[in-house]
Amino acid sequence: MHPYNRLPSSGHNSPSPPPSPLRSPRFRHSRSKAGGRFNQPGRTLIQRIVWHLLSVLIRRQGFFLFAPLLYISGMLLYMGSVSFEVVPIISHRPAPGSVYRSPQLYAKLRPEMDADNSSADAISTVWKHSYKGAEWRPCVNKSSGGLAESNGYIYIEANGGLNQQRTSICNAVAVAGYLNATLVIPNFHYHSIWRDPSKFRDIYDEDYFISMLENDVRVVNKVPEYLMERFDHNLSNVYNFRIKAWSPILYYKDAVLPRLLEEKVIRISPFANRLSFDSPPAVQRLRCLANYEALRFSSPILTLGETLVARMKERSANYGGKYISVHLRFEEDMVAFSCCVFDGGEQENEDMKAARERGWRGKFSKPGRVIRPGAIRINGKCPLTPLEVGLMLRGMGFDKNTFIYLASGKIYNAEKTMAPLLEMFPNLQTKEMLASDEELAPFKNFSSRMAATDYTVCLHSEVFVTTQGGNFPHFLMGHRRYLYGGHSKTIRPDKRKLALLFDNPKIGWKTFKRQLLGMRSHGDSKGFELKRPNDSIYTFPCPDCMCRSNKTEDSRASSAT
Repeated sequence: MHPYNRLPSSGHNSPSPPPSPLRSPRFRHSRSKAGGRFNQPGRTLIQRIVWHLLSVLIRRQGFFLFAPLLYISGMLLYMGSVSFEVVPIISHRPAPGSVYRSPQLYAKLRPEMDADNSSADAISTVWKHSYKGAEWRPCVNKSSGGLAESNGYIYIEANGGLNQQRTSICNAVAVAGYLNATLVIPNFHYHSIWRDPSKFRDIYDEDYFISMLENDVRVVNKVPEYLMERFDHNLSNVYNFRIKAWSPILYYKDAVLPRLLEEKVIRISPFANRLSFDSPPAVQRLRCLANYEALRFSSPILTLGETLVARMKERSANYGGKYISVHLRFEEDMVAFSCCVFDGGEQENEDMKAARERGWRGKFSKPGRVIRPGAIRINGKCPLTPLEVGLMLRGMGFDKNTFIYLASGKIYNAEKTMAPLLEMFPNLQTKEMLASDEELAPFKNFSSRMAATDYTVCLHSEVFVTTQGGNFPHFLMGHRRYLYGGHSKTIRPDKRKLALLFDNPKIGWKTFKRQLLGMRSHGDSKGFELKRPNDSIYTFPCPDCMCRSNKTEDSRASSAT
């Protein structure tokens, strides 16, 4: 016996090993002797030919060369056997919150909304939150001493709308004071969007501005003639600094001051957002002084604004003279810029394309730019429609008798879009409703003057509601904090959550209202907020522009007097 020989040879009587598997060589050998692998019963002639061809290819490793050809041939045969006349339909369900369905929701909720009488006094109870037993008071101190000799003149060009220009003015005051320079009254850059040629004096009280800053920053109307002679009396010939956005104040000391000392006059254009939010206390104090104390609207604007405030309080006398102001951004340019889709169909689509081309000339039609309206809506970036504002406020507990002042430009497709809001709040007022044509005539073709009027009425409302970001609500929130003990008294809705609520066809009125009341309560608790790093001092004046005062100490002081 040969122990290493696993296959027995003929003529030996050694015991047979265990049966091999079916695919073993011994089995295949014995099977081939029994009649050949191609003569097995049950196989057709074509099957035997294919099997033979494959075995030859595999043995010669030619299969790997023919495999791609076989694959392509098989696919062509398969495609030729399939009919493409019937294409399978793939149903796509839009993501929650991605589609504008607010009109359908309004139709569903309106019967229960109109029958709800549980929130008649919401405006008197909306603000309950206090800042841990204390409140804030303005504490911007003006200098009393004289100023050192000026290092030169700084001339800036303020670009943007009303409140972007306001940012430029306040930052310019801070930079001029830090560099011990004389500030020339800023020039307002004309923009194709706002189309307002107003000058500083048309919007702000220039004399008051200069007098309020006289011990902190020198401010003059123009550069002296003896200096302008060097530049042919043309400010465009003055050296212009191109400063990066959000530059630290030290940059002005290191880069701007040496050139200022050399030239005696410098120009900075554009100047919006050219100073970091975080600066030393001395710089922040000048910003506070400029924004909250020195900048006062011109007499015509202030007079009209105060007149409209008095009329709103008179109309809302049954509510203690309290009214809500809403900053609604549903003008054509805002709708176009948002790239959101509403319910205006093809006409809306054509209007928005034309508005984008007029205002931004190819910015939205660049090759490769992809616009996803659904994603924009889910992320809370779409402006709220008038209908959505009405639904939100009714859900927050404000009944249909509430008086509302609507601060806005020309609403897109107003006849259609404003109708539901007026149904929900028939006491809604605008400056056009409150003022006569004669009173509005000096302001009508000047967007910044009209915005300044809205700003004044919103500033003195019991509740301010912002529906879209931007400089207008941010400045108002800060100004209201400055006036109302540190509380902004502002409702800032969670627009991501609103998108989901407005796109929920199954929601009932009670659930909808419960969600909105929670959002209102959250706005109350966020009324007191302190400035954090990289926050704007114009939105968060505490603690740079305000001091914390203890209520108990204040009450003792008042009783002692």
